[in-house]
Amino acid sequence: MKWKKAAALGCVIMMTVTGITGCSSASTSTETEVESEVSVTTEENKEQTTQIVAKVTAVDGEVVTASLGEINSMAGGEMPNGEKPSGEMPNGEMPNGEMPSGEKPSGEMPSGEMPSGEMPSGEKPNGEMPSGLETTFSESGETITFTLSESTAVTLEYLQGTGEGSTEDVAVGAVVEVTLDADNHAAAIIVKNLNAGNGFGGSSEVTNGTSAATIEEDAEIDGETYSSAGDDENALRVDGAVVTLNNITVTKDGGVSSNTENGDFYGQNAGFLALNGATVTITDATVNTDAVNGNGVFSYGEGTTVNISDSVIRTTANNSGGIQTTGGGTTNAENLDVETQGNSSAAIRSDRGGGNVNVDGGTYITNGTGSPAIYCTADIQTKNAVLTANASEGIVVEGKNSVSLSNCEITGNMSNTYNGDSDENIHCIMIYQSMSGDAEVGEAHFSAEGGSITAKTGDMFYITNTDCEINLKNVAFSLANDVFLRVEGNSSTRGWGTEGANGGDVILTTEEQTIEGNIVVDSISSLIFNMKNETVLHGAVNPDGEGAAVEITMEEGAEWTLSGDSYVTSLDGDMTGIDTNGYHLYVAGEEVNI
Repeated sequence: MKWKKAAALGCVIMMTVTGITGCSSASTSTETEVESEVSVTTEENKEQTTQIVAKVTAVDGEVVTASLGEINSMAGGEMPNGEKPSGEMPNGEMPNGEMPSGEKPSGEMPSGEMPSGEMPSGEKPNGEMPSGLETTFSESGETITFTLSESTAVTLEYLQGTGEGSTEDVAVGAVVEVTLDADNHAAAIIVKNLNAGNGFGGSSEVTNGTSAATIEEDAEIDGETYSSAGDDENALRVDGAVVTLNNITVTKDGGVSSNTENGDFYGQNAGFLALNGATVTITDATVNTDAVNGNGVFSYGEGTTVNISDSVIRTTANNSGGIQTTGGGTTNAENLDVETQGNSSAAIRSDRGGGNVNVDGGTYITNGTGSPAIYCTADIQTKNAVLTANASEGIVVEGKNSVSLSNCEITGNMSNTYNGDSDENIHCIMIYQSMSGDAEVGEAHFSAEGGSITAKTGDMFYITNTDCEINLKNVAFSLANDVFLRVEGNSSTRGWGTEGANGGDVILTTEEQTIEGNIVVDSISSLIFNMKNETVLHGAVNPDGEGAAVEITMEEGAEWTLSGDSYVTSLDGDMTGIDTNGYHLYVAGEEVNI
């Protein structure tokens, strides 16, 4: 994607048949005339628009103040004058050794979903910077003030594609491309994502690759063996047919994936792929893969359904999930034995286009970094299962998607963040929006009832750059540190929104739930905490000070014992269950005595 440099400080004088148009009325701190874009919108040249690029510095109601400038793009790691930084590979190779075609040299981390160790993929936690164009915003030193209105059209720019936003997204720190009318009102605003120039290389068209064996007619098959070592090739594919497969063996023991995005999104190079509305029932199968993008069992596309039970799935390479669902497909899994070894290889995995996943029973184990037991860009319901991530967070939910757990045993052991970046968070359960375009922007949902969730490292919950609703009932939590819930913004170096405007807004509802640990909410985030039906909290809320919007409602029977000074903005309901335990409780800045 080639960045279009939108000029920043004035207007281009445009010649017309009747004469020359002048600058618009957009006000700046100086009156230097520079290039911008102006379009005459009426025959009489009475209305005109000006397009500017700026970084928001203040928002006061409908009035926005911003610093003018421009967006610059250059090849990843390239200096503005085209010179290469010290240490970069010559002859056009990428600094990390990536080949111009996008293929990875041996040993390099491929794309994938998770923060700790993955390179760019459709899933993008810890929004690693992909190779490609690097984009920056440079300020000119001038400022502008303009106004918003209900008619202002706001667009959010993702790493891939765009989506509808609101004026609330025009926040301090955001880099925006604004179309101003003659009255200095914002007619349209694009909230820029400065990582969006870094395309991930996936095909814009569905690219499933080839297959060593394809079943295209309804059939019942027993005891067959299917294998592949070919590039971009499935060992077995079911295309648009109703098929029953019993006691089969699927082996993918080689073959290069030419594009990890196509493997992640469309099933290219997977061991087994169902597509084009196929309905496949698999029982007592053995699936083994040893190839990048060697997802074990892949369900792709609306109308496609994979029902799999009593089967064993093993994957060893990177970007190789156990069961993968994308493009609106459905996977129903019962009593599976799944284990993955590679990085970016969730046991229960989804990607662009999502779908529906229902899991009942079984064990799901991952061993690579960036490989949660569940990576969710779909609607995923899991019950009676044991899910263990030995080097990653246990569960990740991205965007407007949901995970529902019932009587599951979850263990997360996130080993580090992307490349050990200390600026990012360590956690067991992450809920966020990557802005990659792989998950719709909107409220995420996470619920758990019964069972247990164990964090071996980091915080229990981490929410950033999204709205979400969390419902918990009678779950046994084991914490690794003293933070149960962290809701806060991020540095945006991974592309997760704009720094200073990418916090989280959380509604947490608990019932018959015991919580040990602190709750931390930063100043650009908010929390509504509904403590219902014998909820017990032993912990502090924002023990480092006030500032965040935290509203707590306690039903009769709820208990809160403070473990440190706590700061909330409102406290309602039955407060007889509060024990300050020698600490101070502040509500809206005022200390209360209970």
